[in-house]
Amino acid sequence: MKRSAGILMPVSSLPSKYGIGCFDETAYRFIDWLKEAGQTYWQILPLVPTSYGDSPYQSFSTFAGNPYFISLDWLTSEGLLTAEETAAVDFGSKDDDIDYAKLYEGRYPLLRKAYERSHINDNGDFHRFVNENSWWLEDYALFMALKDFFGGKCWNEWPEDIKLRYGYAIEHYRNKLYFDIEFQKFLQYKFDCQWKDLKYYANSQGIQIVGDIPIYVAMDSADVWSHPELFQLDDKSNPVAVAGCPPDGFSATGQLWGNPLYRWDYHRETGFDWWMSRVWYAFNMYDVLRIDHFRGFDEYYSIPYGAKDATNGHWEKGPGMDLFNTMKWRLGDRRVIAEDLGFMTDTVRQLVKDSGFPGMKVLEFAFDSRDTGAASDYLPHNYIENCVVYTGTHDNETLQGWFKSINKQEMQMVRDYLCDAKTPIKDLHKPMIAAAMRSNAATCIIPMQDYLGLDNSARTNQPSTVGQNWRWRVSGKALTSKLAQEIRHTAETFGRL
Repeated sequence: MKRSAGILMPVSSLPSKYGIGCFDETAYRFIDWLKEAGQTYWQILPLVPTSYGDSPYQSFSTFAGNPYFISLDWLTSEGLLTAEETAAVDFGSKDDDIDYAKLYEGRYPLLRKAYERSHINDNGDFHRFVNENSWWLEDYALFMALKDFFGGKCWNEWPEDIKLRYGYAIEHYRNKLYFDIEFQKFLQYKFDCQWKDLKYYANSQGIQIVGDIPIYVAMDSADVWSHPELFQLDDKSNPVAVAGCPPDGFSATGQLWGNPLYRWDYHRETGFDWWMSRVWYAFNMYDVLRIDHFRGFDEYYSIPYGAKDATNGHWEKGPGMDLFNTMKWRLGDRRVIAEDLGFMTDTVRQLVKDSGFPGMKVLEFAFDSRDTGAASDYLPHNYIENCVVYTGTHDNETLQGWFKSINKQEMQMVRDYLCDAKTPIKDLHKPMIAAAMRSNAATCIIPMQDYLGLDNSARTNQPSTVGQNWRWRVSGKALTSKLAQEIRHTAETFGRL
């Protein structure tokens, strides 16, 4: 298994003059920079439209792309917008921050203008895209048009006829909202064209894309509205139970995610058709797929709907290897990373082993004085080759932020392990990265913030909080040739070029 390295950074975190990273020239230059840095992988977060809390793990669709990522420069070059129109919009004043409220208020009117000028109905490629993706796009486009029509309400608060998808109601709203529906299809077409071009460029430069698929979908999504039979819903379309994590040393009340749970018996009866479509579609977008919350396929935590926290949940059995055997039979061998973090049982370990997928190791977890038994699994000298090591993930503190939050005992554990008593804390992220790089793990992926030595002001996400997450962006000035050469030298030193 070839040793390799990569960088974890969401598309949204790219530099951009339009308030959020997107598929514009800076994305192409970042790929050039990754190549200069000797990297093999660019790991990103889900590219889906974000909903509540701006999280890519709570989306209106598991198939659709985020319209925020559409390059306005590309639309301008096509004559659909003018430079004056884009320059007149306030996308936010901070280069290192994403102001989602201003994005919503400023981008969608521009995108609507581009649609209205596009004469998209005369475009044969557009019609081919719509026909090829009708199996998810028709429901999604109608869903988004309806959400706007009903003032953003969750679909289970819509009038009963359209909430329950009566045939006459579907026909009525498709006629009534025709241009709003076509606008949504236009956005998905432009997203698809621009993403495919960017991915093609990345692959041509030797960079492979690691995508991310959440195990669950949001309740307020086209997926649940259009396929309620797949989920644990009652006859009024309310969830019977929802997803989360039990209380642990990190949270006394656990985590209440609120996503509807799957009816795994129904999925089995249908040969996991919906899941196979979902995974197949994801592999059309990415080279490698990280499957989030992998342990939920062994056992999932079920919390009664309406509960205030996760304390009264219980474990239920998931589909196990039935799902992954079906995946291999129908889709062939695919490159998957199993996000097997959190509390690990023997059955979860066995599922990861049976799947053959590499699991994940997080270096920050190796020095937890509260859980020394589990922590040893994350010490680099204990890694097997078939795994992917990270200093931290999008849910963790940055290394510099983590150094400041751990206690003296844990900091001593770090220094003892690194055999490093003198490096100032401001530079200690470098030997930590080296420890991950020299490990036996076949793949090493480091968050961009850790290479830059940034503190928690640059943290991507703090689970169970809302408001300041998913907002960090990197400065274009930070992506220097000097830094690229330093990263390349580290990769070369540890045989990861």
